[in-house]
Amino acid sequence: MVQVVNLSSFPQPRGYAHGIVSHGRMLHVSGQIGWDHDARLVSGDFSTQFLQALDNLIAVVRAAGGGTEHIVKVLAFVTDLEKYRAAREEIGEGWRARMGKHYPAMSLVKVAGLLEPGALVEIEGVAALPEGL
Repeated sequence: MVQVVNLSSFPQPRGYAHGIVSHGRMLHVSGQIGWDHDARLVSGDFSTQFLQALDNLIAVVRAAGGGTEHIVKVLAFVTDLEKYRAAREEIGEGWRARMGKHYPAMSLVKVAGLLEPGALVEIEGVAALPEGL
């Protein structure tokens, strides 16, 4: 079970929730980057890498028996805020295609670099899987 917590006294969130109350088994997903099954970055394009990293996060959640609706926290690390801002519309469309209107608690942090050369984005997350899965 997931309950979204948004306060009327806070600015209305866009693309995230202020808080999530969850019950179930907790799955902590390590940082995923925009690479394929052969550990090759799918593109040098920011939005393509972002959405592939999101796909990889979703794949781990599904492998554990959950769905996108079970993702309760997402933390994205990006190397370039301007590239993120320029890609927000495309990322938003891709998000909705994958996640619908489910917006977990979310943070985005600019970092100086990521471990994998050429990686522009790394996304980690937490999912609350229903009991019995």
